Amino acid sequence: METIQITQAAGTITIDKVLYTGKTHTSGGRDGASRSSDGNLDIQLSSPGSHGAGTNPEQLFAAGWSACFIGAIGIAAAKKKITLPEGTAVDAEVDLGLTKAEYFLQARLNVSLPGLDEETARALIESAHQTCPYSKATRGNIGVTINVSI
Repeated sequence: METIQITQAAGTITIDKVLYTGKTHTSGGRDGASRSSDGNLDIQLSSPGSHGAGTNPEQLFAAGWSACFIGAIGIAAAKKKITLPEGTAVDAEVDLGLTKAEYFLQARLNVSLPGLDEETARALIESAHQTCPYSKATRGNIGVTINVSI
């Protein structure tokens, strides 16, 4: 078997120091299975809206983004010497849709920061959205709405 390299698009960022590489092997596409190289992730996949037993890529993306976004909120809070409130959470919604027979994603991050004032919550979320690698990857590529409950 021959391997060919497909290069990155011009104008993209090149990482200077890799901190971690998540490795998975997926077969069967949306109705297949995916397993991480360390075995910690071993899941069945099912198409969105089907009655299959597995998860789907949109749910996995939502889970990863929401976890990362909470981490980015924590970084912003630490820089401002703010303690995040009990109950800080992110409910992520990732839509798979069609426009002119082309598939696209859009997303909503519904952030809960109970007890914070509006100005503080807004500052933390804006900073987190600039820091989170998932937010950076999606910026300008998909529609993203961030809602905050305080």
